[in-house]
Amino acid sequence: MAKESSFDVVSRADINEVRNAVNMAQKEIATRYDFKKSVSSITLEDDALVLVSDDDGKLKQVVDVLEEKLVRRKVPLKALQYGKIEEALGGTVRQRVPIAQGIPDDKIKAMNKLLRQRFKKVKSQIQGDTLRVFSVSKDELQDAMAALREEDWGVPLQFVNYR
Repeated sequence: MAKESSFDVVSRADINEVRNAVNMAQKEIATRYDFKKSVSSITLEDDALVLVSDDDGKLKQVVDVLEEKLVRRKVPLKALQYGKIEEALGGTVRQRVPIAQGIPDDKIKAMNKLLRQRFKKVKSQIQGDTLRVFSVSKDELQDAMAALREEDWGVPLQFVNYR
């Protein structure tokens, strides 16, 4: 009897890499001339970033610096979900940016449906916010990975526990 192979489809951002990127961005903001005498800052609170700056223009610059550092640390930008810009104390503006962890239910159901329609020999199972994919054929699993990569799901996908 042939042994089944499997992999898990997950969506996670490495929080340690995010923390490192935030620290690097904070250092750059502290040393850049255009941020002199500015109250611009980035803080990491649980699974969200809080960006604070003087005005909308400076906030956009803070976002640019942060995104540059995140890309260098190989954190997918799709994991960031920018909230609305709101007024804060002292005439500053604040923006909350949650970091997506896990695949939303509607997207995971759509992935499951796509795999069941395209591949007859592949079985998939939803396990919380991850999707486990099984097959006897490793080639079918590779094709399933390629099919999931082709679609734009709006969240970064990683394929883990490939056995």
